[in-house]
Amino acid sequence: MKRILFLMGLAISIASCDSKTTNTMTVSGNIKGLKKGTLFLQHFKDSTLVALDSLEIEGDGNFVFSQEVESPEIFYLYLKKQDNNDINDRIIFFGESGEITINTSWNTFDIEPEILGSESHEKFEEFNSMISNFNIRELELVQKAQPQENQESSISLDSLQQLIDRNIIARYRYVLNFGLNNGDSHVTPYVLLTQANDANPKYLDSIYGTLSEEVAASKYGKALKSYLGK
Repeated sequence: MKRILFLMGLAISIASCDSKTTNTMTVSGNIKGLKKGTLFLQHFKDSTLVALDSLEIEGDGNFVFSQEVESPEIFYLYLKKQDNNDINDRIIFFGESGEITINTSWNTFDIEPEILGSESHEKFEEFNSMISNFNIRELELVQKAQPQENQESSISLDSLQQLIDRNIIARYRYVLNFGLNNGDSHVTPYVLLTQANDANPKYLDSIYGTLSEEVAASKYGKALKSYLGK
């Protein structure tokens, strides 16, 4: 009997391994401190955020999702917690085939989670880190432009607006230069579509021409091509 159970377990294990392909993305990790909740793996399909899989978690924050991916793209981990709190509940990451590990905590779920195993996500984080600097700078300038009682402004509103405009231009330049220097990254067409879609089309077209064949044939590469009317 024990031998039969062993063989059955072995067969199930082999079948599980055989079900994986070169396009399989496995997302696993731990949500520290989570006692009860539902975790969803999501992505956008036809402009709608849909759940690809879900997992009920009770007493143990470990999780594993397995999903076939045609090309690297944006995915989300959405945590529906039993605390009536809808903030800090969604992690965005650039998924791709292979093993990806995501570790975080239940009460700071989307605040600096540890995401390992995805080259595309590493490039995505590099991009977001720089964009964050531009966004912080713009927020600081906008706050300075707000009228305050009993305070003499040493910088005129016109001068502040000029600084804001320069920051916006510098931000666009960074996005475009990122694209020119990263034609082999699946992140490039995504950030062009989301961060520079109102830039001069000729610049976007030039960057599209530098994309590798693999990136151009990917989900976001095709979307960029369609956006440019090619």
